[in-house]
Amino acid sequence: MDPIILSVTFVLGLLANRVGLPALVGFLVAGFILNLLGFSTSENIQLVGDMGVTLLLFTIGLKLKIKQLLRPEIWAAGSIHMLITVLFFGLGIQLLTFAGLHFFAELNVATSLLLGFALSFSSTVFAVKILEESGLANSLNGRTSIGILIIQDILAVLFITFSTGKTPSLWALLIIALLPAARWMFFYILNHIGHGELQVLFGMALALAAGAGVFELVGLKADLGALVMGMLLATHPRATELSESLLSIKDFMLLGFFLSIGLGGFPDFASFVVSALFVLAIPLKSLLFFFLLTRFNLSSRSSFITSVTLTNYSEFGLIVGAIGVSNGWLDNRWLVVMAISLSLSFIVASPLNVVADELFEKWRNVLNRFETAKSHPDEERIIPTVMWQVIILGMGRVGTQTYDVLRERYGNVVLGVDADQEKVKRHNAEGRNVIYADVSGRDFWRRLVSLNFVKTCVVTIPSFDAKLYAITMAKQLGVVCKIVAITEFDDEVEPLLEGGADLAFNIYDEIGIGLANDICSCLDDPKIVVGE
Repeated sequence: MDPIILSVTFVLGLLANRVGLPALVGFLVAGFILNLLGFSTSENIQLVGDMGVTLLLFTIGLKLKIKQLLRPEIWAAGSIHMLITVLFFGLGIQLLTFAGLHFFAELNVATSLLLGFALSFSSTVFAVKILEESGLANSLNGRTSIGILIIQDILAVLFITFSTGKTPSLWALLIIALLPAARWMFFYILNHIGHGELQVLFGMALALAAGAGVFELVGLKADLGALVMGMLLATHPRATELSESLLSIKDFMLLGFFLSIGLGGFPDFASFVVSALFVLAIPLKSLLFFFLLTRFNLSSRSSFITSVTLTNYSEFGLIVGAIGVSNGWLDNRWLVVMAISLSLSFIVASPLNVVADELFEKWRNVLNRFETAKSHPDEERIIPTVMWQVIILGMGRVGTQTYDVLRERYGNVVLGVDADQEKVKRHNAEGRNVIYADVSGRDFWRRLVSLNFVKTCVVTIPSFDAKLYAITMAKQLGVVCKIVAITEFDDEVEPLLEGGADLAFNIYDEIGIGLANDICSCLDDPKIVVGE
């Protein structure tokens, strides 16, 4: 990439981050500014962006469990939402053609429905980035959002497969038949490659070569191949570790994707007006998501947060538009409209996601009226059957070790809390008392306020932003127990203390102290001779 492009992109990404927006908003704006300065997207930027999306789908596959897609709030709500949205947008666009507006004059019913289909998607790239940054990818609303996006992506892949006129070769049947054997081989390799650069290279080879490359060779969609490769490894114990090892590379490559959108061209006035019109219709998509999810027994808060996460247009809409242009169904100006609509939707959705919880609190009384009498089985509940004195928030490796040590010393007065249902089930099977709860929600902290016998909360959530937000909210709602925050970086300690933590420390400092104590214990052993 050109040094000027990288420099401008970094500066605007940093500015977006400083004002509380995701850096990707800055990347989009950088693309538009660079386009106005005479820069255009290059093959290298496009290639990097495509690889970023491929790696993104691979990492989504690593977190995807097939049984999650079979839940009605995912497959049914996602499918019904897409059907209604396509019909709504298609009908609305067709009505505009009857109004005599020049921009819509050449559209027929089929092309109106095609545009409606393109506008029905929500962005996988945007949603996953938002969920990762907030640390809520494994929460109920995070899993629901990603599941709905996967349903949409599958429908997009089916459309792309049939609309391009390509039929998979007979070799595709062989590839599909070999997937179980490939899964066994990939498991074996992942068990024996260690934790360094070979693991990263293995992940990239799976996504880009074994997945995207092989699937494309046999006439299947490349991105579908990357998704399938990830799904093959989703149940492996090191799937999360593999995903984390690819995180930085994936994030950098996605920079090319967002840049290419902005560098693709700045719209004329008419295109901008039509794009703005489409953006004004986004709240209708969100309202429909909220209504459908509450019908499937999700709480008003989970439904609302999920709806806000999906309040945007999608990169798949651009792909659908590009196919329409290449097949002669749409004029090229519609691709520009889709690009600017996508960009504007990101800019609108970013601050909404930042203040989503505050918005829910503001409209809580109205939104709660849409809840069903029956509760979703995964919704958080804190039932004080035991006089818990310590609550561990985040049952990863650090949280688990903390739980075990405290329970061994003080008895059954420790409760674990995590937003990952699979992790909760595993801990309970191993004999720990762990419940599911989304600690980013005020409902959790309101229930905790009533449990006046709780003395200490230990916050081991990995995401700094999610950790700081939870601590700040806890203090605002009047939680009186001591809050201990554990972090991995020294520069995060002071903000956590200012946010309300009674104690915050770097876990690696404690590891060093513990290691030194263990060594001293060994040196104190009379069997060991200490040299002078």
